[in-house]
Amino acid sequence: MKADPKGVLTGAHYLDGDHACAEGAIAAGCRFFAGYPITPSTEVAERIALRFPLVGGVFIQMEDELASMAAILGASWGGRKAMTVTSGPGFSLMMENIGLGVMMEVPCVVANVQRGGPSTGLPTMVGQQDIMQARWGSHGDYEIIALSPQSPQETFDLTITAFNLSEKYRLPVLFMLDECVGHMTEKVVIPKAEEIEITPRRLTKKKVEDYLPYEPEKDLVPEMAIAGQGYRFHSTGLTHDERGYPEMSVECQDRLIRRLVNKVKEHTEDITIIEKENVEGAEVILLSYGISARVSYPAVTKARKKGVKVGRIRLITIWPFPEKEISAIAGKVKAFVVPEINMGQISREVERVVHGKSRVVSVPHAGGGVHDPEVILNAIMKAAK
Repeated sequence: MKADPKGVLTGAHYLDGDHACAEGAIAAGCRFFAGYPITPSTEVAERIALRFPLVGGVFIQMEDELASMAAILGASWGGRKAMTVTSGPGFSLMMENIGLGVMMEVPCVVANVQRGGPSTGLPTMVGQQDIMQARWGSHGDYEIIALSPQSPQETFDLTITAFNLSEKYRLPVLFMLDECVGHMTEKVVIPKAEEIEITPRRLTKKKVEDYLPYEPEKDLVPEMAIAGQGYRFHSTGLTHDERGYPEMSVECQDRLIRRLVNKVKEHTEDITIIEKENVEGAEVILLSYGISARVSYPAVTKARKKGVKVGRIRLITIWPFPEKEISAIAGKVKAFVVPEINMGQISREVERVVHGKSRVVSVPHAGGGVHDPEVILNAIMKAAK
């Protein structure tokens, strides 16, 4: 393996998506990992366990996913960029502490290599059935950021993006791979460290006596202090004031929750990444994400050869949902065709935003495999009539 003096790989490599995720985390500056093995995400943990000793990182195999999530929250408060990885049932177990991370505003990354569910489901086979859980899985009102790659190269790149967004907006960022992307092996080019844009921790420069751990800056995000470096602060999952002290009042709840929501919502355009192709003048828009977007390309090509004007939108950022972009297209096209490896999750979000101005055609798949492109082609052809 070709690595720089700090142990970070550079150059071209033949990696699967799980290994690319691990390398992206290392390149982003992640130096703490806590996790529990679960198919099909275990290869991420295995790669990090192998590589962390070379870069000065700490790897801990925890007793379960609840503890894994708690550990990365603590490590992040201790000044480390931290990550965990899981799938299906483990993602469900992490939800309570993901909510804790949102409330405590802890930057970290949670990767979910999705498989077929519910329950134990299909441990070794693909699914995209955790998309709505990513948005609404923990209780209470909050906003979340979730990204979805379609290739090992993009997995590497977006893992870095996930860490950058977590640091910029101080919250757990969800990285929603799927089994196919996780186990797909392709060429991955890793740039030199100086060519990778890294967002640093928002560390305060205020004097100890002037620092309030939850006093927001203009962008609604507070600065951080590293635990143990002399700053006095209190961090809790309870509703709290700018000092971090619990305050059980309607006024404090309203102020805090609105800020937690708006620090994401008001920066949706900065956060959102989508890929658009031939949208202007299209009759039908094929909208998808992850491996489902990738297997849709042959269907789009065939539909165009048959004379259908098909545009394509790929969601790279799934949450926050790109309402503005989709709403602007609604009414200008006959239909949105939405293939996904679930029984219709993002298709419902498209319906909400389109608001009846265009038809929304869900192309569901229960999991265990990817769509037959001919099924997607048939949906496009019907939608164009």
